[in-house]
Amino acid sequence: MNPRAPEGPDPSGPLSPVVDDHLLEGEAKARAVRSMFDRISPRYDLVNRIMTLGLDRRWRRRCVGELGLPGGSLVADLACGTGDLCRDLTSAGMIPVGFDFSGGMLRTARTDAPLAQADVTMLPLPDATLDGVVCGFAMRNFTDLGAFFGELARVLRPGGRVSVVDAASPSNPVLRAGHGVYFGRIVPLIGGLLSDRSAYAYLPRSLGYMPPADELVAIVRGAGFADARRVELTGGAAQLVTGTRDG
Repeated sequence: MNPRAPEGPDPSGPLSPVVDDHLLEGEAKARAVRSMFDRISPRYDLVNRIMTLGLDRRWRRRCVGELGLPGGSLVADLACGTGDLCRDLTSAGMIPVGFDFSGGMLRTARTDAPLAQADVTMLPLPDATLDGVVCGFAMRNFTDLGAFFGELARVLRPGGRVSVVDAASPSNPVLRAGHGVYFGRIVPLIGGLLSDRSAYAYLPRSLGYMPPADELVAIVRGAGFADARRVELTGGAAQLVTGTRDG
């Protein structure tokens, strides 16, 4: 049986992550994002499949494959949501455990992996516990990427692997223009029809939280993953960051 988050609404209320055309920071951002994911959890998977044209499945499988870990490896799925990556890890013969700070997402999860509610920068795990860590489409929602990757370095054994996939904006100017129209206009329309328009209006704007590619790689390397690298997926619509915990 999976441990679930406490029942009941988030006491912070239905605050939108976007206020007065400015992206929130710090604790205000954390409260807003948690509330948003609680609201959209019932149709999160459906909207993801539609708005990515099913590509999110391919990106998640690539994320798991890039770990390069053998069967039986213990791997945490952080910001696990409804458990997509947990299921992919199980299919690859690994042992997943999921963490998310949204109780709504955990209550709608569809996985047999053990789940727990937690802040990904303060995981309830001893040092050097894990063989690997994956995380899907959540970096933009964290308040401190340095603290996030520092926590991954703490809970991973030396030689452990991290693989993080997220949305991105293509580096090619032509692709970036087309992506901007789709991500900035079509995605909020789909989200509004099927779920919560304000949440899916936030999604494209949340790319503003992401540092430039070279700065992101420098953050990961500085946290203890000297071989960290970043690759673009599907023309730059998504990005994959991988690294090995220094020995």
